[in-house]
Amino acid sequence: MRFASFHIPRRYLLLMVLFTGLAACRKGAGITPGDDTNVGADSLRNGFYLLNEGNMGMNLATLDYYNSGTGIYSSNIYGTINPGATKELGDVGNDMQIYGGKLYAVIAMSDKVEVMDVHTAKRLGQINVPSCRYITFYKGKAYVSSYATVAGGTPGVSGYVAEVDTATLQVIRTVNVGRQPEEMAITGDKMYVANSGGYSQGHFERTVSVINMNTFTETKRIDVALNLHHVKADKYGDVYVTSRGDYYEVHSKLYVIDTQKDIVKDSLPTAVSDIWISGDSAYIYGVEWSYVTNKNTVSYGIVDIKNERLLGDMFITDGTDKQITTPSGVAVDPTTKEIYVTDAKDNLLPGTLYCFSPAGKKKWSVTAGNIPGHFAFVRH
Repeated sequence: MRFASFHIPRRYLLLMVLFTGLAACRKGAGITPGDDTNVGADSLRNGFYLLNEGNMGMNLATLDYYNSGTGIYSSNIYGTINPGATKELGDVGNDMQIYGGKLYAVIAMSDKVEVMDVHTAKRLGQINVPSCRYITFYKGKAYVSSYATVAGGTPGVSGYVAEVDTATLQVIRTVNVGRQPEEMAITGDKMYVANSGGYSQGHFERTVSVINMNTFTETKRIDVALNLHHVKADKYGDVYVTSRGDYYEVHSKLYVIDTQKDIVKDSLPTAVSDIWISGDSAYIYGVEWSYVTNKNTVSYGIVDIKNERLLGDMFITDGTDKQITTPSGVAVDPTTKEIYVTDAKDNLLPGTLYCFSPAGKKKWSVTAGNIPGHFAFVRH
């Protein structure tokens, strides 16, 4: 769920239109329609899950799966595989990760994290966290960020991170952080949490909370920039943080934190709505809303994370970017290095998933769910 504060992006402000959920199969290198969804345990071992967010208030979060070995793309598999569960996942799929043989889907407005077996997508249970946002893992525990306030916090001033037992799916303890925390990244024995304040136009948060994982306490807040969102750790001891700006004069930028000194060491003047690190490259795109022009500006780029510099303004090299209205997700296959980009289009109708070669040439595309945005790759 990508709040553009608030301005909440068009997907939440437009009159929502209910549409029929997808239940189709796509096959082959050209991705042609099949007859129906047919997903079994053996087919969920070599490919990726795609979580479709769905418009807020519409209960339209759905789960798709692409089998890279067979070329079959299966839509809206959750209800098919879990007929005894609620037909849809819930309201707004905001994050998805794999850990310890389980698939975790954060369903923000439904106040839960759905937990499934990674190789069957069968429901195992749920983690109850109000206003949950993102999830990460450390030494057998799950950590979920939340906009809500717990004991010791101040309503409207602080959110929290919940520590969860991955065996029982119960919250063990919590730690207060800044207002409306978003994504988290862990490097060494420290967690970095992006505090957004994203609901507060004119009063955004601008800090990253640092949590000592040994004591599970907040030790510091690093002043970074307005309205923070994504946090990604690289292999060189740095953390990349995205800022959405204020939608007026302060533009979206990418910041680099030195985790040894816990200070901002660099910034890159490029709009970033999402970021995926693969090797020494960070693939980014920006959908930057402006109240001055009342429109979005879309951009793409690659960052050399070893040298902390922009390599270029485009990783789609064949002009297909002109067909993409509103990029809503990006991922790189860890094995093949194929690049995946999703298009939410007008945020009301089914989106599109595009597959590009490592050189940025389109290989295929397929219809996905409503606001496709979050990837999780599965390997044997």
